[in-house]
Amino acid sequence: MPAPTVGFDLDMTLVDSRPGIAAAYRALTARTGVPVDAELAVSRLGPPLRTEIAHWFPPEQVDAAVRLYRELYPAYAITPTVPLPGALAAIEAVRAHGGRVLVVTSKLGRLARLHLDHLGITVDEVVGDLFAEEKATALRKHGATHYVGDHVADMVAAKAADVPGIGVATGPCSVDELRAAGAELVLDDLTGFPAALDGMIRLALEQ
Repeated sequence: MPAPTVGFDLDMTLVDSRPGIAAAYRALTARTGVPVDAELAVSRLGPPLRTEIAHWFPPEQVDAAVRLYRELYPAYAITPTVPLPGALAAIEAVRAHGGRVLVVTSKLGRLARLHLDHLGITVDEVVGDLFAEEKATALRKHGATHYVGDHVADMVAAKAADVPGIGVATGPCSVDELRAAGAELVLDDLTGFPAALDGMIRLALEQ
């Protein structure tokens, strides 16, 4: 069986970053005086930061708010973030098959690396600042055989890259939504990933 190259989304796929991101949004509110409902914001993680910021700030302030949020992010968002159940075992399962691990995320790559380094998660490549079909460029460039994510846009990315999409229902999208978006397999969380990997490698060979 050939060695896989598995791409993973980051937020709510590998890590639960909601507490840290909520803290960063609260810090943003404290600095700007613009109220952001942090709990609502973290309930819909996935799209690019600018999309969320635009819900709270007038158009002429969005760029500055995005820059300030990213400045605040390392101090507030990294320490509270934890791996999601099964994340470390999923990465080890790919390694056990002689495979490579990619992280392809809408978060800036340097911020994604802060999370991975803090949690001791070792991956082969990190590509950031991509969403939906944009992620397919990185998946193709690095030879991904699968893409794992919690958002319907991740399944769109997998389809655009012509690789099987594996959904995990740990984020804002339901099992049914992930299936409707084209997921070849939907798991409740990554604890089921190691057992499913052999079948997913065979599926990739058929595509």
